[in-house]
Amino acid sequence: MHALIKGCFISTFLVATSYAADEGPKLPSYSKTLPELLAGKETGGPGGSENSKVQVVTILGNPAAPGPYAQLLKVKQGARIAPHHHAGDRVATVLSGTWYFGYGAERSEKELRALPRGSVYTEPSNAAHYAETHGEPVVILITGTGPTDTVYENTADDPRTVKK
Repeated sequence: MHALIKGCFISTFLVATSYAADEGPKLPSYSKTLPELLAGKETGGPGGSENSKVQVVTILGNPAAPGPYAQLLKVKQGARIAPHHHAGDRVATVLSGTWYFGYGAERSEKELRALPRGSVYTEPSNAAHYAETHGEPVVILITGTGPTDTVYENTADDPRTVKK
C-alpha cells in the first residue's frame, strides 16, 4: 500500500510539473537590485488601489492578462487604503518601511497588523483587505497571476469614482 501511495504521489508530481513546464506562461530571465526597482517609472494598471499616495510600477508581466506578474507599490507616508479585494491570489513582501495591514470588509484598528521590512503576507483571491502607512513611506513587492483587478467593498471608497 505504501508503494502505491508513493507511486501516486510521484505520478501526480510529474504530471503537475510537466503541465507547469509545458502549458503555463514562461518567465523571462530577470534580475534587478532594489535601487534599480525603485528607479522604475509609475505604470499604474490593474491591481493597484488607485490611491493618490500609491505609485504602482509593473516590473514583470501584465496584471491585466493571464499569466504571472510582479508589481512594486511605492506608498507615501500617511496613506490609507480602504477595504478592497482582487481577482487572483497574490503574495506580497515588504521591502522597506512598516506596512499596516488587515483583513476584512470593514477597517478595524485592532485588526491592523504592523508588518516591518522583510514581512510577507498574502492577499487571497476575492478576500477583502486594507492597509495604511504611518510616519514613513513603504515599498511592497506584489506577485500574482493575472488577470487581476481592484474592487472596493464600499463603492464610495473607490478613488476612481471620486470627482476631481
